[in-house]
Amino acid sequence: MRWRYRLWQMWLNFTVKKALPPTARQEIAAVLLPAEMRLFDHFSPRDQQHSYLVYQTLRRAGRADPPLLAAALLHDIGKTQTPLTPWDRMLPVLVEKVAPRLAQRWGAGEPHGWRRPFAVRQQHAAWGAAMAQAAGSDPLTVALIARHQDQLLPHQNTPHDQLLRALQWADEQS
Repeated sequence: MRWRYRLWQMWLNFTVKKALPPTARQEIAAVLLPAEMRLFDHFSPRDQQHSYLVYQTLRRAGRADPPLLAAALLHDIGKTQTPLTPWDRMLPVLVEKVAPRLAQRWGAGEPHGWRRPFAVRQQHAAWGAAMAQAAGSDPLTVALIARHQDQLLPHQNTPHDQLLRALQWADEQS
């Protein structure tokens, strides 16, 4: 884990309150289906910024794959099912570093009580994939959202894995 990156994310979680500018929203609307755009609108301003930064990072890297770009914009949409405070978001990340098995066990249950942040962190990819599928997203977009937190092994190099690696790389940059 890059601590400076995590501190930067925490700072943004506490400070970003502004909506995206109209030009960014127009750019996003050109990529997403109307039903996907309605999902995007459920994000907090901070999460919209993050998703847009992931998208922009991929675009600057020369990526133009529509399913990949849609996945960049929607990869964390499952987090909207059970919104978390910035403090809630930090706790599972910290516990994962010192006790990964414990964090995984706490995240396997229902998102209630003190385990809620762990469940959201662990399960939001599956929730987001289901939401994207219900919105009519491309099957590849759905698959990328579902797997965006998967650990890829070096030998995994299918075209789908390459797209997933690109998404994960852009997510880590943002």
